[in-house]
Amino acid sequence: MRIFLTGATGFIGSALVTELIRAGHQVLGMTRSDAGAQTLEKAGAEVYRGTLEEPDSLVAGAAQADAVIHTAFDHDFSRFVENCEKDKRVIAALGSALEGSDRPLVITSGTGMGGGAHGEAASEDVFNASHPNPRIASELAGHALLDAGINVSVVRLPQVHNPFKQGLITPLVEVARKKGVSAYVGDGQNRWPAGHLSDVARLYRLVVEKGERGARYHAVGEEGVSSREIAESLGRGLKLPAVSVAPEEAAAHFGWMAMFVGLDMPASSALTQARLDWHPTGPTLIADLDEARYI
Repeated sequence: MRIFLTGATGFIGSALVTELIRAGHQVLGMTRSDAGAQTLEKAGAEVYRGTLEEPDSLVAGAAQADAVIHTAFDHDFSRFVENCEKDKRVIAALGSALEGSDRPLVITSGTGMGGGAHGEAASEDVFNASHPNPRIASELAGHALLDAGINVSVVRLPQVHNPFKQGLITPLVEVARKKGVSAYVGDGQNRWPAGHLSDVARLYRLVVEKGERGARYHAVGEEGVSSREIAESLGRGLKLPAVSVAPEEAAAHFGWMAMFVGLDMPASSALTQARLDWHPTGPTLIADLDEARYI
């Protein structure tokens, strides 16, 4: 297939370009910069210029592809709500280019969107349209396209990691350096799901190849790693003590990260593994954190 990929030079997108080309697909990769264009050309992808701020700039790219994978997202979490609404507009624009066809559009969300009401692990079969997390905007946009006859599926991400980057954990390194301690909230038993970058890239490929309308998938290799384990690993790497911060002190200690650090967000990928014969094989989150270089 000829696949239009947004976020093609990002953390996940770069790995996905390689995964798709290795599997025999052609990649039309979106970038806004000359440096990004050079990276894509070197990887063997075609270059498409566009930006998230101008959703209409992406329509022509989607229109000339057999399938679309949307991994781009503005990760300025100080503007999280605004950026989720921007993602909603981008998804609508991409979908408009696929009207009247069965060409698949794979969008991206978070595993938290599948969370239950009683602390059980998030499931692919759970969708709560009134979820308080602003990222629900992405899945609502996908549902609107489904209702319009577009072939949309969703990949929900946990903390995606390798030794160089680890999702929302990466900003915690700077917090720890600034504060002189590697902290967790309360007893640190709240859990974050994780998935290795190589496994996540492979999942996106399998999802776009299957092209199942309305399906939701979890890119989860580990259902839940405790925040205390994460803090202790960061402490080892940074040579800082791992300490508990009271919930009422979290905002002062973590800043914008306080909205995430105390959440218990376990997530299952049992249905994803069964439906796609996808089985994570990459290193664990703690193994990658222990391998990371913090100097």
